[in-house]
Amino acid sequence: MSKTVQISSPAQFSGLLKSSKIVVTDFYADWCGPCKQIAPIYEQLSAQLSRPNHITFVKVNVETQKEVAAKYAVTAMPTFMIFKQGQVVEKVQGADPRKLQSVVKKLAAEADGGSSSSGFGGSSSSSDWRKSDLPKGYSDITDQVDLKGLELLNSDSEFGGVRVLVESSKPSGLQKDSKAKDWVESDTDEQLMMFMPFQSSLKVHTLQLTSLPPKASDDEEVPMRPKTIHIYTNRPQILGFEEAEDVPATQIITISENDWDATGTATIPLRFVKFQNVTTLVFFVVDGDGEGERVRLDRIRIVGETGEKRELGKLEKIGDEPGE
Repeated sequence: MSKTVQISSPAQFSGLLKSSKIVVTDFYADWCGPCKQIAPIYEQLSAQLSRPNHITFVKVNVETQKEVAAKYAVTAMPTFMIFKQGQVVEKVQGADPRKLQSVVKKLAAEADGGSSSSGFGGSSSSSDWRKSDLPKGYSDITDQVDLKGLELLNSDSEFGGVRVLVESSKPSGLQKDSKAKDWVESDTDEQLMMFMPFQSSLKVHTLQLTSLPPKASDDEEVPMRPKTIHIYTNRPQILGFEEAEDVPATQIITISENDWDATGTATIPLRFVKFQNVTTLVFFVVDGDGEGERVRLDRIRIVGETGEKRELGKLEKIGDEPGE
């Protein structure tokens, strides 16, 4: 469920400015194309950084909340304003995901006394539900995933969509009494295929995969954890299952039972030299660890370094020289 607050009155907005240390505000309009384009990025930030009375994400429809928009002289959409102790401290105009993420994460770190506890693009912290520390010298770069380009084949629609895999929020499988189905399960068999494009070229050092199948019961089949995964770099689009059999993988990883820690997370170092200047990854879950027919995946974390930003929507194959 989204943690973003939809503002329905000036009084509600004023109350939040008083009760929350930081208020991140998205001034938008339903007819605004760029507003719709950046909305998934804003929702991801909200899901990862929101904390009651500390950091609150809100949306203000300038058509229905004209008084609020006029008070802060909002004339262009989208406009993002960050309030600290009720005062505007940052303003971002236009759908610039990189700038928005940078400004919001900086304020979130300041709110925590100088160290980010979000798990979003920073070092591991005590509030991070994962137990495994990040490799020294590298950071969580999952925020570089281009959410609009994510694709997933052979997933059961009863469970969460592909975007839940790159959320940093604590999986429901680690929360008592949570009924949210915030994970992915394969559908007709144990195989999954996922296409993951990035906003910039990356150096990918390590993957952290989380899988939290429930304990076996008599009346239902329990999904398996992934066992064999083929990883492909810089493919322009998702592979078909038959096509993947003819394409050499950049790396094949095999996860054993002992690789999963107490949080259901396996930390997998990659052959770093093969994962330089990465603009897309394709994950092919070939089989699961067991005799079942379905595979479950809860979260994926990308660890490495960010590089040059690419223009969204244009995937270029690394290594090709531009034409004269």
